[in-house]
Amino acid sequence: MSTEEQHGPGRRRPWHRALRRAAGAGIAALLLTAGLATPLDPAPRPAAAAGDGERVLTAAVAQSVDSLNPFLATRLVSTSVLRLMYEYLTDYDPGDGHPVPGLATKWTPSADKLTWTYTLRTDATWSDGRRITAEDAAWTLRTMMTDEEAATANGSFVGNFRKVSAPDPATLVVELERPQATMTALDVPIVPKHVWEKAGDLGTFGNDKVFPVVGSGPYVLTGYRADSYVRLKANPRFWRGAPKFDELVFRYYKDGDAAVAALRKGEVSFVSGLTPAQADALRGQDDIEVNDAPGRRFYALATNPGARTKDGTRFGDGHPSLLDRRVRQALFLAVDRETLVDRVFQGHAVEGAGYIPPRFGTYFWKPSAGQELRYDPGRAARLLDRAGYRKNADGRRVGKDGRPLHYRLLCHATDPNDKAVGQYLTEWWGDLGIGVELTCLDNVTDPWLAGTYDLAFDGWSVNPDPDFVLSIHTCGALPATEEDTGATDNFICDKQYDDLYARQLAEYDPGKRAELVKRLQSRLYDLGYMNVIAYPNALEAYRTDQVAKLRTMPEDGGNIYGQDGYWSWWSAEPAGTGDGPDGGGSTGAVAGVAAGVVVLGAVLVFLALRRRSTADDRE
Repeated sequence: MSTEEQHGPGRRRPWHRALRRAAGAGIAALLLTAGLATPLDPAPRPAAAAGDGERVLTAAVAQSVDSLNPFLATRLVSTSVLRLMYEYLTDYDPGDGHPVPGLATKWTPSADKLTWTYTLRTDATWSDGRRITAEDAAWTLRTMMTDEEAATANGSFVGNFRKVSAPDPATLVVELERPQATMTALDVPIVPKHVWEKAGDLGTFGNDKVFPVVGSGPYVLTGYRADSYVRLKANPRFWRGAPKFDELVFRYYKDGDAAVAALRKGEVSFVSGLTPAQADALRGQDDIEVNDAPGRRFYALATNPGARTKDGTRFGDGHPSLLDRRVRQALFLAVDRETLVDRVFQGHAVEGAGYIPPRFGTYFWKPSAGQELRYDPGRAARLLDRAGYRKNADGRRVGKDGRPLHYRLLCHATDPNDKAVGQYLTEWWGDLGIGVELTCLDNVTDPWLAGTYDLAFDGWSVNPDPDFVLSIHTCGALPATEEDTGATDNFICDKQYDDLYARQLAEYDPGKRAELVKRLQSRLYDLGYMNVIAYPNALEAYRTDQVAKLRTMPEDGGNIYGQDGYWSWWSAEPAGTGDGPDGGGSTGAVAGVAAGVVVLGAVLVFLALRRRSTADDRE
């Protein structure tokens, strides 16, 4: 599951459809963990240690869970939890992100690259003691290939698969229709067949009702309460070795200041998604270390290009003027990124350019001087004039029908960046004669999926392999019907983009593929349906009297929360103990120079009913 956490809308089943399917979800929940039931855990205990002496690490998060079903979940907090619960075939090295063994110890392509054979390790077991076999992986992948619901979160990884088989317990064979460059970066949680084949409807199953939940990762899910906490226990059967902390709790705080106060009081061990002001206030305080470094995420402004289904059926009520590229470009030309980085992000960000953050140097792209939409209000005004939207006597831009231009700008009520940037945009676009209604909601999912918005704040965290965040702008990612969610970010569909996407997916040569990825970003930039404003730093902090060491990713100046892996939480060492678990690199103390992912923008959750919510950020 990519941790491509969406900051924007979220692909969530409309609530009225979910409610109609609730009964089936409850039955499936009982079937899934039959024989494993324990009472729902009580509310999490204070951070430092449980009453029985267990070592507990409590992390404050500013995002609610969309689903704990790995076939559906896409928000960053959810994918971060699931990454701790379920192992992948391959992992990313915490140092430089190259593929390393996970459940698979090696992988071999055929000469034509159309058949990939994975050798699974024989020393890995599920948390209930049963051996993990190739049939578990085959069942997971085949289910995603044949069940539309199961393909909700990560279907793009198997869309090119022709056949998946498990000729023996240690061998997985994947046959492709065409070459696929992501075969060593399949971000798909492998689930236990003997458990999940009893789950029933995967579109409604929440995986969050009966505990413990059988998994294969460093932690086992033992408790959950919506909009409150997720509790995990160390898995003694984890093939890399059990974590040093006995328990890991993710506690939800809608208010960032409340989370910081909890950190100061020692009620939580770790806080992510800090504002620059909060990070500055925590620096130098006893027993608190601040982590600040380039992040893996972009922060963007998206326009509604006209919500549509795969067959071209239009829905929603996006402003028709935004179908004109000149209008979209005029809006972006009136955005002063330098001011936003300086005043809103207070220097803890880099000005936006392409779709892939500069942290991923191989794929990072910047527009040419003639292509770039630099801040130029005069040019923006001229473009609006040419598009037929001229100022009237009152200074308002009006179309040929005489109606003033007025846009709804969708923002996350819990994200202070959205609100602050929104105020600047209101002023700058107002100077152009355009009216703006800043609509900040706890739940941006429903209007986004319904296409009932004009502009919105958007953003994703990017993986070392960028395929997933590129796939969400293809025509194939559009919803099949108005009621479906699809895999699209904001309904973009362009044949030239699709052709480039298919070429990069089939290109195994790293240099050639990187050039194609850059051309994809260039095309997306020129379409003008979305524009990257900034690449925010990750700002996070932890208590050194509770946590002695954490591994960042990358190890030299990386983030703690929202990693491409489980390295930070698996390697975390309680204060006052010796070295943490080994395996995959050194465990270094985190100085105040590394970084994480900004995880703002909480959205409403109807967890057991979910089909797919990516909302904020797969954060």
